[in-house]
Amino acid sequence: MIEIKHLVFDIGKVLIRYDREIPYRRLIPDKKERMWFLDAVCTPAWNAEQDRGRPWPEAEAELIAIHPDRKEHIRAFRKYWQEMIPGAIEGSVEILQEFIERGMDVTLLTNFAADTFYESCQRFPFLQSTRGVTVSGEIGLVKPEAEIFAHHCETFGLQPRATLLIDDDANNVNSAVDAGWQAVLFTGVDALKAELERHGL
Repeated sequence: MIEIKHLVFDIGKVLIRYDREIPYRRLIPDKKERMWFLDAVCTPAWNAEQDRGRPWPEAEAELIAIHPDRKEHIRAFRKYWQEMIPGAIEGSVEILQEFIERGMDVTLLTNFAADTFYESCQRFPFLQSTRGVTVSGEIGLVKPEAEIFAHHCETFGLQPRATLLIDDDANNVNSAVDAGWQAVLFTGVDALKAELERHGL
């Protein structure tokens, strides 16, 4: 087994909780209507373009032109975005901090709009505790695109085969492996501890 020298953590659903329904449970109480809105209007694909760097006003204008009757609900996505991240995943944060204290090289690689990321850093100081972070919204690349893994390696001088990604999205895990990294799918803190032990960590 190749020795792991670099740990790379995803953020959303690995270090901090994310649930886009939280504000909309209040704004659209009917579950069927709420799920329609989040699956057909403010979709994950639409939100991913903000992770790539598209400005929120442009994103909102695009949807409002199609769904003018949903203007307030569309704007609510950004307005109440911080409600969607209700807290840290404490066990994962403890693992992150333990490896930093042990002297392991730790960085972050995240699909995140630049503005919401820096807002989140104010709430979660541990996001600034690693050697550095690649934020997709700042560079115009998103996981699982191969280019973002190459960019992260080049930026932080990582050896791909000695790098372990921890990510909650199977597509990102597969892309990292294709890029020559090692990777584990995050499904929970206990499972992560077992995977880290399996990798000699």
